[in-house]
Amino acid sequence: MDGRHIATIARELSIAAAQVQETADLLEGGATVPFIARYRKEATGSLDEVAIATVRDRLSQLQALDQRRQAITASLAERNLLTDDLQRKLDQAETLTTLEDIYQPFRPKRHTRASVARDKGLEPLAELLLRQDPRVDPVREAAKYPGVESAEAALQGARDIIAERVSDDPDARARMRNLFWQRGILRSQLRKGKEQPGAKFKDYFDWSEPVARAPSHRVLAIFRGEAEEVLTCSIEPPEQDALSLLERQFLRGSSASTQQVHLAVRDGYKRLLGRAMETETRGEAKRRADAAAISVFALNLRQLLLAPPLGEKRVLAIDPGLRTGCKTVVLDAQGQLLHDTVIYPDRRRDAEQTITTLLQTYAVEAIAIGNGTGGRETEAFVRSLSLSLPVVMVNESGASVYSASDVARLEFPDRDITVRGAVSIGRRLMDPLAELVKIDPKSIGVGQYQHDVDQDALRNSLDDVVMSCVNGVGVEVNTASRQLLAYVSGLSATVADNVVKYRNEHGPFTTRRELLRVPRLGEKAFEQAAGFLRIRGAANPLDASAVHPESYAIVDRMAGDLGVRVADLTRDEALRGRINLQRYVTDSVGLPTLTDILNELARPGRDPRAQFEAVRFDDRVRTLSDLQPGMRLPGIVTNVTAFGAFVDIGVHQDGLVHISQLADRYVKDPNDLVKVHQPVEVTVLEVDLARKRIALSMRTRRPGQQNQAGG
Repeated sequence: MDGRHIATIARELSIAAAQVQETADLLEGGATVPFIARYRKEATGSLDEVAIATVRDRLSQLQALDQRRQAITASLAERNLLTDDLQRKLDQAETLTTLEDIYQPFRPKRHTRASVARDKGLEPLAELLLRQDPRVDPVREAAKYPGVESAEAALQGARDIIAERVSDDPDARARMRNLFWQRGILRSQLRKGKEQPGAKFKDYFDWSEPVARAPSHRVLAIFRGEAEEVLTCSIEPPEQDALSLLERQFLRGSSASTQQVHLAVRDGYKRLLGRAMETETRGEAKRRADAAAISVFALNLRQLLLAPPLGEKRVLAIDPGLRTGCKTVVLDAQGQLLHDTVIYPDRRRDAEQTITTLLQTYAVEAIAIGNGTGGRETEAFVRSLSLSLPVVMVNESGASVYSASDVARLEFPDRDITVRGAVSIGRRLMDPLAELVKIDPKSIGVGQYQHDVDQDALRNSLDDVVMSCVNGVGVEVNTASRQLLAYVSGLSATVADNVVKYRNEHGPFTTRRELLRVPRLGEKAFEQAAGFLRIRGAANPLDASAVHPESYAIVDRMAGDLGVRVADLTRDEALRGRINLQRYVTDSVGLPTLTDILNELARPGRDPRAQFEAVRFDDRVRTLSDLQPGMRLPGIVTNVTAFGAFVDIGVHQDGLVHISQLADRYVKDPNDLVKVHQPVEVTVLEVDLARKRIALSMRTRRPGQQNQAGG
């Protein structure tokens, strides 16, 4: 591991180099982020998952920088261009941008105006002009090149060479890059010829703002409008500022040669450097917007995955359908399909009889109804039956994706997609995490411009979130799906499949050590996975907890020292209070791990997610036309973006609480106030039936009431 990289990361994160080194060593050895954060606190100094993932990502970036440095060095050496000074500059470059700027003057170029001029032998004339000697007559000197058609043509060629040098100069590029970012203006306009472009991008038909302050959603919206050929977009600083910057660097005095260099500098900016910097600035704006959007998506996904589960209860789930009927399924407490049928709420007597029979036959404990088209009508019908059961509207975003997937076909090969969709709705109520891991996160509906951002970065970020959530909650190995098991630390998709096959062939696992009998699940995978896998009802109570098997001996010693069983420690707080953790500290196990063990003994295997709380929508509203400004309604947050929060109020169309309407005070980040799946109360501000848009407010003051703080 490169010591410089370790020092760089330690400095950036303000942590000790030893923490970075230990983390890097663990990562290189195949340890996962959740495993390191949970079970290697002594090694890393209790770094959390965010810090560990940052170390991992920065190591990857710095290694990529080294690879590019080596490629550039090899290219220069091969062309006999590598000098000691150039090698020193390359070695000292700390960013990819700096490295590329150093390489820019030596980069093999296509046929350019400057290369044509060099071929004509005009480089000496360019060098002479750059010296800006007041004694030199540029026209007389240019006439000394008989191979060029005229003195003016020779001067033009020399200026072309100078213009390219200006554009390639590392210092000029660094200063111009900073100017474009600090003073650049992002502008968008309606593309010529788009007479009827629709309202999708109407806010950006004539828009401008400093690019450095443009929020991610506007940057991505403008770039999408440009990609769809509705908008034109540019990013430029004031031209005179850019030219003045270059003139200060390259012009000296006011000689005739200086005038030639001045012309070359202006040409170099307008034709070469300005365009290059605009491209770079667009790229940087896109990267920053992507990072912000991915961060929002990741946070929303985490909140959705960790939404409170109903738990292991028998559920009747309904996928609403107005014309084709409502697909209705009954699931047992483990989410297995027991029965499926179709009901037609408009045939009230038959539908009522069917539901009543199913509830009695299968001892159903809760009812889940999808929030798609017809959901509110179906909910109203079910509630009219006056059942003494919770009736819960379930967000079905992505259910259709699951029902048509290979996963669903494998689970239910003899059922059609509508039945699979109803099953997914019921399982989402029971355990959102276990069900949603079967769906591509981009289809769950909590992102912001997720199809416009860097897809590799998005995929990596979302995979981190899912893995963090799955391992944070823990997985019951005897009931988990292949998809859920595949996100457990140390388990690949193949090994997860082998776990399920072994379980099906040999029956439920009775101990964690039995996992080592699964094909391809070796000691290393077991080390990474065991602490996150649960075996409820195991003879050893620690097998149902987050205590890692490598620490079982410590717990046995604790129990032995008190003359009790391990099970007694999990039940008796007074016994745990008698444990002196200092007695069990060793060179490899310190107080952080021992404290985690003691905390886990107090609540072995307990689900860390919040208690389930059902939200009931207002019975007065079922469609957009039922909404009236001023209505105060219950809702549930479905998505949080940089500009506000979307809220489901039960009309099959989420409303937007703009950031300015989230509170009676200034709000910088909506995530400071709301999160996905949070119950809220909102006031209807405006309803646009034609565009199907609902404006909502969470401010306690009446809409329109003066409030300077609200902005």
